[in-house]
Amino acid sequence: MIDLLGRHWVLALLLASLSLLVLAAVALRFWRSRPAPRTIRVPTTDERVLILGAGGVARAVIEVIESPGSRWTIAGVLADSWAADAPPPFPLMGSLADLKNIIRRIRPDRILVALEDRRGRLPVDALLEARAYGITVEDGVALYERLSGKLAIEALWPSALLYSKGLRPRRFAAMLARVMSIAAALCGLLVSLPLFPLVALLIRLDSQGPIFFMQERVGKWGRRFGLLKFRTMRVEKSNGSEWMRDNADRLTRSGRWLRRLHLDELPQFWNILRGDMNLVGPRPHPSSNYELFVARIPFYALRASVRPGLTGWAQIRYGYANTLEEETEKMRYDLYYIKHRSMWLDLGILMYTAGALIAGRSTEVLAEDHASTPLRVVHPVATR
Repeated sequence: MIDLLGRHWVLALLLASLSLLVLAAVALRFWRSRPAPRTIRVPTTDERVLILGAGGVARAVIEVIESPGSRWTIAGVLADSWAADAPPPFPLMGSLADLKNIIRRIRPDRILVALEDRRGRLPVDALLEARAYGITVEDGVALYERLSGKLAIEALWPSALLYSKGLRPRRFAAMLARVMSIAAALCGLLVSLPLFPLVALLIRLDSQGPIFFMQERVGKWGRRFGLLKFRTMRVEKSNGSEWMRDNADRLTRSGRWLRRLHLDELPQFWNILRGDMNLVGPRPHPSSNYELFVARIPFYALRASVRPGLTGWAQIRYGYANTLEEETEKMRYDLYYIKHRSMWLDLGILMYTAGALIAGRSTEVLAEDHASTPLRVVHPVATR
């Protein structure tokens, strides 16, 4: 019986090692052939762009176009109206009714439709005529998504996601991600287990309290689970904030080193093996904030359609979030990942997460707090 068990462990280790070798080979190929996920894919061709709209979407599109390295030039902006407290980002050349005359006068290479409300306002005839003359007409929201790596929530209608091909379940991709996550977590645990007694001794000698820290988080389909970490803070009974910026003084001496070396995250391999998490996915949020986020962040419930991850697209593109407004910004990246998730995107995220860890940057947003309290609301977020 012991010999049989030993063979199973050896077989599991060999399979996990083989899976990681294949993963490393594919990741290396991906690394050499794909652009960096953290880099905004700015336009690299010389084009003159005409923008229809002057609201939040138009501003976001203009910000991307004006990013360093972009070779697009904004030839003009057309709009009928805009918010009273937000003047147009560029001097207006006219209204949407003037589109035909403006096209003949400035001859743009591309027209970006960035109207937040298009019902009865879209100059269809003028746009069709522009297409016939060889001018590219493109949806500004789609362009913004492609160039920035996030979704424009303020202009995202439910129908845009409802009929999106990207949100359909990918059973094979999900199964492959799960197999890779289990293989990596198994190897990670087997390799790091010798470190566990040493880490436990350092924590015990440095401060009073448990070796491990567990916090209730929200997983796939809204299921609660206990996220496991090595404790890096002093235990306090008071109900304080759960955000890192408010708890820096609670870090222990050993905790600072554990976080700097990211050893406090090692127990989360167990969460992956249990099925609570994958290697890649949206970071799981504390259950104490779940109801608030569902009520205040548009499309937040879609996060629960995939397993949370040890790292994710929002972590490598945005980083920490300490307010509701910042969590809404991170949700833009989470929605992009949910819509476009694939093996290639996961491999890219893993590669750049590894680079961040080597450089000493943390990917964990939340501080430890056994008595979690709701997130402080700084700016209200309008929902649609």
